Amino acid sequence: MPSFTPNQLELLSEPHVAQFVTLMDDGSPQISPVWIDTDGLNLLINTATGRLKTNNIERDSRVAVAVFDPQDPYSRVVNVTGIVTDITTSGAIEHINKLSQKYTGQATYQGHNNKEERLIVTIKPTRITGN
Repeated sequence: MPSFTPNQLELLSEPHVAQFVTLMDDGSPQISPVWIDTDGLNLLINTATGRLKTNNIERDSRVAVAVFDPQDPYSRVVNVTGIVTDITTSGAIEHINKLSQKYTGQATYQGHNNKEERLIVTIKPTRITGN
């Protein structure tokens, strides 16, 4: 399994919105902007049940993620091709609040909808490129 370099982990720890690519049922790509996190080995995103990206990864676990620094997009970039290895509700509210703090400075996620269930998606990299 490929691993992240220290520079890549630093970029992933910064509040840059990632582009998350899933596959539609006809094989065409679907791209969603997402907040991203890492456990050091895998990428983690937070989404909700019923979303298009959620439906796509439940059907086909192959995904891609691109993260770049808008101030230096050609030198500070991480591209990951991988597979979704886990989708869980366990800890998902705490995780979206952690991401809210990272991306907005607010300790509680403001877009929470009580009608939807939050999910943590774990992505195991099969290929990592970038600086």
